[in-house]
Amino acid sequence: MNLERVAGCIRAIPDYPKPGIVFRDITTLLGDGPAFRECVEAIVERWRGERPDFVAGLEARGFIVGGAVAAMLGVGFVPIRKKGKLPHRTVRAKYALEYGVDELEVHVDAVSTGQRVLLVDDLIATGGTALAALDVLGQLGAKVIGAAFIIDLPDLGGGAKLEQRAIARQCLVAFSGH
Repeated sequence: MNLERVAGCIRAIPDYPKPGIVFRDITTLLGDGPAFRECVEAIVERWRGERPDFVAGLEARGFIVGGAVAAMLGVGFVPIRKKGKLPHRTVRAKYALEYGVDELEVHVDAVSTGQRVLLVDDLIATGGTALAALDVLGQLGAKVIGAAFIIDLPDLGGGAKLEQRAIARQCLVAFSGH
């Protein structure tokens, strides 16, 4: 996999959504079929031997990446959504935002106790949403075998928080700063 090429496909947008933040936009990566395929294949290659039963993706870009990974692995996909977006009974977990608190949900019947789940999202920053996703999956008794991200912002510490929870992770591209 050509990491320089993949990193070059990720657009940096300064001062979005607020001053001082550099937003890492993957829509340009998604628009480059060969580069996007390389990312998905790299994730699949790393986790195929771990035999996940499901891939869980975080709303919204994690749905795109996670859905592609699930399809290539031949396993089901579990959407993890913001509160109020799923139509069936759910379990929830709160997570902190800079400006308050939000919640993630998953359907109560999305996975069963002991089933192996790979968590996928486009980016890990502070780790708040990833940790909330681990919490909702844990409420269902899932065994999270790892987490895969296209982008890591290691300066923000999210990856270290996953390591503290003993969650193996894969990040394809790291950017310093935020």
